[in-house]
Amino acid sequence: MSVRKKVLLKIVILGDSGVGKTSLMNQYVNRKFSSQYKATIGADFLTKEVMIDDKLVTLQIWDTAGQERFQSLGVAFYRGADACILVHDITSEKSFQQLNSWRTEFLSQAKTNNPDSFSFVVIGNKVDKEADRRVPKEIGLQWCESQGSKPIPYFETSAKENTKVEAAFLEAAQMAVSNRDVPEPKDANIPDFVVLSRQATQEKKKQGGCC
Repeated sequence: MSVRKKVLLKIVILGDSGVGKTSLMNQYVNRKFSSQYKATIGADFLTKEVMIDDKLVTLQIWDTAGQERFQSLGVAFYRGADACILVHDITSEKSFQQLNSWRTEFLSQAKTNNPDSFSFVVIGNKVDKEADRRVPKEIGLQWCESQGSKPIPYFETSAKENTKVEAAFLEAAQMAVSNRDVPEPKDANIPDFVVLSRQATQEKKKQGGCC
């Protein structure tokens, strides 16, 4: 009886605040969507198991805060990542323009072994708001094609309507599996701290800590 190989992958989701990072993660893992916006404080993660090339893959998906005041915390969560999903909102030109900054910051802080071949996927979210589109699909594709010798896969999704969400995450996972030299389980690179709530942050300030 053959034993299936097990792989643990860490996937980090980056993008400006409000582009739908948390909604995408919740839709993919839990098949749930909430229209109530709640900003991520620090970072959070969910896990999901999938089968890829006869391997049982556990995806550890990290949702990081998009607000500038939390970006310094994000550095601790980039380390050890196997793939990175960059998200923008098709109704927001600014969120699209920030993709380059997010990608550059990630490569600078994650200390990846081979930046040129690292597994990136770009998502243009909120296609359910097509009438308000400000970023043409062609522009998104052009950006992805200009980021190196190999184009970055580009998906336009709707977390609300569950449009192409699974396809985008599976693409990131498959790329990461292909790039792994040793498909054996590894210890997840989990930071020593996670800012879970505004209340926790406030309590830490009262105790003389800094965030």
